[in-house]
Amino acid sequence: MKKYIFAAMASAVLYSCGAVSSQNQPVLANTQWQLSDQVKGNQPTLVFENTRVSGNGGCNNYFGDLQADPATGSFSVKGIGATKKMCENIAGETTYFNMLPKANRYRISGSTLELYQNDLLLLKFSKIK
Repeated sequence: MKKYIFAAMASAVLYSCGAVSSQNQPVLANTQWQLSDQVKGNQPTLVFENTRVSGNGGCNNYFGDLQADPATGSFSVKGIGATKKMCENIAGETTYFNMLPKANRYRISGSTLELYQNDLLLLKFSKIK
């Protein structure tokens, strides 16, 4: 009986270690990304600098506060501020600015960054730098 209990405990430990390591993500700091989806006008960009994000939403420049944990893949952007130029595709930019703070998790695979709200893919980016 002790063998079975030990085997079950060992399996649980190995499984939990595997689950944790599968969440490990690269650090976002000092990277630059461009929205992968085609949009009317300029492609939105996303730049990470330690605890700050910035970029261009397709028309206006923006900035905000970032909290990201590579160990868990957690992600949060808050306090987004932007310039106030009027552009032809302001509706697309507004959608982008509304989706960015909804993301609570990120995943990097090669040169692709995906932002999720739980398991729902919100935004997909290609690496610029």
